[in-house]
Amino acid sequence: MDISTTTALVTGANRGFGRALAGELLARGATVYAAARNPAQIDLPGARPLELDITEPASVTAAAAAAGDVTLLVNNAGSATGADLLTGDLDQIRLEMETHYLGTLSAVRAFAPVIAGNGGGTVLNVLSVLSWLALPTGGAYAAAKAAEWSLTNALRLQLAPANIRVAGLHVGYLDTDMTRAVTAPKLDPAAVAAYTVDQVAADAYEILADDLSRDVRTRLAGGVAAVYPQLS
Repeated sequence: MDISTTTALVTGANRGFGRALAGELLARGATVYAAARNPAQIDLPGARPLELDITEPASVTAAAAAAGDVTLLVNNAGSATGADLLTGDLDQIRLEMETHYLGTLSAVRAFAPVIAGNGGGTVLNVLSVLSWLALPTGGAYAAAKAAEWSLTNALRLQLAPANIRVAGLHVGYLDTDMTRAVTAPKLDPAAVAAYTVDQVAADAYEILADDLSRDVRTRLAGGVAAVYPQLS
């Protein structure tokens, strides 16, 4: 994919990794719609602010109508409630699914015809290493990301005939507002954004942005004992 001739829409572009991705795309010559629930928060020079709440169908429909030249959709908008599957608030667990799974699906359903009408392009779903690996707590996020990974696989098959490539990014903790309370090592969002755009340009289906994601991906073939040695 030639990034310099691409028109991209990045959800959740007002901060964190979404802002870094939008900035990297702009630096490489792409036209970028920077989407957020509050577009007034977009501060990237050259970006086109766009109002979009992926959990609201009317908002998604309006965004697709306003951005009819998109050839790259980046589904980055997310939530991180920290909800525990056994003890967490069910509304928070629903929010994770509404955002990561149904919100992503809603955006793809709205923009796939747009991208196809423009000759084809790419959908990038920002996943996580937690789509493959669950932690003892905060399981709602991992479950939602696992569902989004499965969605990504299904959409790859369905959209390929329309010349739309569906890519998935797997990465560990990024140094953003969302992970402010996390004490584990974190990655530089700008560096991961640069690597991710490189991989999108190379038409990669699966983007593994760090050693943790590559290690977990390898261990999946070993089953439960390899991924969760504490259970063996």
